[in-house]
Amino acid sequence: MRKNLITLFFVICTMPLIAAESVKVTLYADQGKYIIPREIYGQFAEHLGSCIYGGLWVGENSPIPNVNGYRKDVFEALKALRVPVLRWPGGCFADDYHWMDGIGKPEERPTLRNNNWGGTIEDNSFGTHEFLNLCEMLGCEPYISGNVGSGTVKEMAQWVEYMTSDGDTPMARLRRQNGREKPWHVKYFGIGNEAWGCGGNMTPEYYSNEFRRYNTYLRNQNGNRLFRIASGASDYDYNWTQVLMQNIGGHMDGISVHYYTVKNWGHKGKATIFTPEEYYLTIEKCLDVEPVVKRHCDIMDQTDPKRRIALMVDEWGTWWDEEPGTIPGHLYQQNCLRDAVVASLMLNVFHKYTYRVRMANIAQVVNVLQSMILTDQIGTGHMVLTPTYHVFEMYQPFQEATFLPVDIDNEYAQTSEGKSFPLLSVSAAKTKDGSIVMALTNVSLTDEKTLDVDLGNVSAKSVSGRILTSADARDFNSFDHPDVVKPAEFKNAELKGGKLSVKLPAKSIVVLALK
Repeated sequence: MRKNLITLFFVICTMPLIAAESVKVTLYADQGKYIIPREIYGQFAEHLGSCIYGGLWVGENSPIPNVNGYRKDVFEALKALRVPVLRWPGGCFADDYHWMDGIGKPEERPTLRNNNWGGTIEDNSFGTHEFLNLCEMLGCEPYISGNVGSGTVKEMAQWVEYMTSDGDTPMARLRRQNGREKPWHVKYFGIGNEAWGCGGNMTPEYYSNEFRRYNTYLRNQNGNRLFRIASGASDYDYNWTQVLMQNIGGHMDGISVHYYTVKNWGHKGKATIFTPEEYYLTIEKCLDVEPVVKRHCDIMDQTDPKRRIALMVDEWGTWWDEEPGTIPGHLYQQNCLRDAVVASLMLNVFHKYTYRVRMANIAQVVNVLQSMILTDQIGTGHMVLTPTYHVFEMYQPFQEATFLPVDIDNEYAQTSEGKSFPLLSVSAAKTKDGSIVMALTNVSLTDEKTLDVDLGNVSAKSVSGRILTSADARDFNSFDHPDVVKPAEFKNAELKGGKLSVKLPAKSIVVLALK
């Protein structure tokens, strides 16, 4: 594979990079083996800041238009996104959460201090019924994170019974008393969250024993089979994955891993104010997810060569400093074109490893970190879709399509830290109707790239597409200007003689359909 290395001199980085010849891309349309699960496009909703309250939920008596208490504009936006799975109630909040506090009459539910996120008082008006009913309305799978850190085996076992039992059992009777006759379908269940940190500060050996103990009592009820997910590693902690695979591999269906695009946790940087150097350092850190995912997959292959156990990247995304004037600990941040580029690059990596990666959950769905949607913080009912939302919407054709490998004679850039990274990312898949979908991302801030794609035995007759870009990588959508960064029709793709030629603008994301 040809590797063109372009050094980025950041002190003069507004100058264009040296233009290179067209980039060759080869599509192997006859080598598709793995289906891209819908769950790769999963979402995450934690009781954190205004993700739940003011984001998803306003209550039926709110002046903000709502559907049974759910914000109408947010609900409709998520419905249009075809959210496949939603993780709840955390995050770190999960291991402080006691589910019985969130059932029964809302006005009678006890309050809780949210110790992890700003000390906010949680009134528990959004609980099990509100969450599972929302999942039913959205048509998505619920993913419950259970409390291992401060909970008990009995508490977790009773929660599973409450949600999924259709028998004459104590918890099923309590559920019916609270207004829900039939049980919900609950597939995904996480046994703890970040057990190495906020979920208990455990060692992998200790957590393995705790997993075994809790897992024993999480019984499948009335044909509802739980997909049991172990609390996995933080990014580079490969020992955690190795110990869990050896100690509990025969008891779990999936293991999680968390990866945030943060270069320096002590100085995360601003969401919309950054230099070209900071932009490229972000891209380099983002793309480092591939060797991380591959290493975890390789470790899992050692004891699970048939790949029965799934790797779940159930927290990922960018993490910037909170916006000025917002509540400390609520993690409210803006979301610009740079975040959209990160989202596209990450999704392209997840596609590549779907032989083992079967779920990913971006953090988080509304108002927190790299969210899909922002709502106002003063209750006036404004909502805006972020650039990241538009990436997820554009990528919908990849859900349940067959991943197709590609080769790229890529061009590379080098950061001020001496690390190189590719300037182009391409992902391809074959949809159920036989058409080809391709996602192409050019991370260069300055240079258009021409891609010559060898389609092999694909005999496409037409190509159409959309592009997400803007004048500046720092551009974002606000309540006053909601359409600064939004998809537009893409016309610079041409089919000719079994090949596809694409002129890909700088800092752009393009999704093409070949039919």
